[in-house]
Amino acid sequence: MLTLSVEKRDGTSNSASVLRREGSIPAVVYGAHQASTPIMVPARAFQKVLREAGEATIVSLEGLGASLPTLIHEVDLDPLTSLPRHIDFYAVTKGEKVEVAIPLVFVGESPAVEAGANLVKVLHEIEVAADPMNLPHNIEVNLSVLAAIGDRIHAKDLRLPTGVALAIGPEEVVALVQEIVEEKEEAAPADIASIEVEKKGKEETEGEAAVEPAP
Repeated sequence: MLTLSVEKRDGTSNSASVLRREGSIPAVVYGAHQASTPIMVPARAFQKVLREAGEATIVSLEGLGASLPTLIHEVDLDPLTSLPRHIDFYAVTKGEKVEVAIPLVFVGESPAVEAGANLVKVLHEIEVAADPMNLPHNIEVNLSVLAAIGDRIHAKDLRLPTGVALAIGPEEVVALVQEIVEEKEEAAPADIASIEVEKKGKEETEGEAAVEPAP
């Protein structure tokens, strides 16, 4: 389990901008059995944890008394720098199921795609319900079952770890293969004005050639 050292903040002593300049990120932790608590998190340590954990791995917060298992519920990113500027942690309780979006990892090769079909990845993550201690880091999607054009992989076809259940409809399409449709280039419409001008110019030239100068 990943750990992250945090500190409580009173929300008034340091503004969010000051915290960020000092290398911390303002955050809050809350849950069904956890009162909402403002905290601050070291920016570098959090970015390392986020790369390793994503939003589907338990992160234990240290510094609030007893270790507090949480999920990274939401990360607000700065639109210019893409750096985290606020974090929501959700405190989980062992034995109580949570619904989380788990990233999908596509593995294997589709025979249909190798034969020239087009692969369409409809979903890139999938909602599941599970005890937070049993959450997988990702779920594999085996593309080798897509043998012919029109074949599909549904949510119900995924192999989920023990204790993990779908939180979406079983018929939801995860991936499919379809025929590649070649777009036909349409001929550009004729420029009527230029044709008329060219025709007129040609007629004038022929008329001039027909008139011979008087001796």
